Amino acid sequence: MLYGAGAYVLWGLFPLYWPLLKPAGAMEILAHRIMWSLVAVAAILAAGRNWSRLRAITWRQAGLLALAAVLVSANWGTFIYAVNSGHTIEGALGYFINPLISVLFGVAVFRERLRFWQWAAVGLGTAAVVLLTVDYGRLPWIALVLACSFGTYGLLKKFANTPSVESLTVETAVMFLPALAVAVTLQVRGDAAVGHHGIGHAALVAGAGLVTAVPLLLFNSAAIRLPLSTIGMLQYLAPILQFLIGLLVQDERMPASRWAGFLLVWLALIALTWDGVRAARRTRPLPEPVPEAVH
Repeated sequence: MLYGAGAYVLWGLFPLYWPLLKPAGAMEILAHRIMWSLVAVAAILAAGRNWSRLRAITWRQAGLLALAAVLVSANWGTFIYAVNSGHTIEGALGYFINPLISVLFGVAVFRERLRFWQWAAVGLGTAAVVLLTVDYGRLPWIALVLACSFGTYGLLKKFANTPSVESLTVETAVMFLPALAVAVTLQVRGDAAVGHHGIGHAALVAGAGLVTAVPLLLFNSAAIRLPLSTIGMLQYLAPILQFLIGLLVQDERMPASRWAGFLLVWLALIALTWDGVRAARRTRPLPEPVPEAVH
């Protein structure tokens, strides 16, 4: 339980870390996060002498992980942009509605039939998006990009069925050259911040790799010890903390209409959780793969 709580609390505290990397822009931070994450996970594999696990990955799995790499990069970049541009609360909204996106994927991909409370949750979530669109004066695209990219990422990881550290190694390796190209281009154009604001700033940027790897390792340790239902409940810690940071620390605006939209989302999550608890009581749970989580 402590491993799981630690993972989600760290993910929830990410909005406090990315602003420390300013004046670097979101693209530059993303590029360095990818590169230094590869360094971090490679070091973890080397320390555990687990390189052989990479050789066990099939070409089909590698292809799925390559697609997943593009999606998680889009997810990371969007969240960094959201935090550093004053939209942390909208970013938190994306992770609040992610379970609803997963329910829709269950219908679209696995032909699952929704129960009453699942339909109610989807309806409330849809109403929330409509209300927040009116409130923002635009579609809440940050939240939708985060939710859809992470939901699709999780779907691909489910099909790939590869352990987190090994899969993250493949994903960051796939994106390493594009990330390096972005970092080099910014340096050549004179638009880079990394390397021009002291060793402390450079160390914080390099630390993005460790910041990515540590909660992932904690999550893995929790996932092999806790029931999937417990992991599902713990996942709400991250967006709750992100929401509170945006509201209380970064002082983002929350007019009454926005509160109403979030209330609808929270009611949807309560309905979804209630339905899951009832379903779990009726049927004996069968072993199933634990969903990957990379923020």
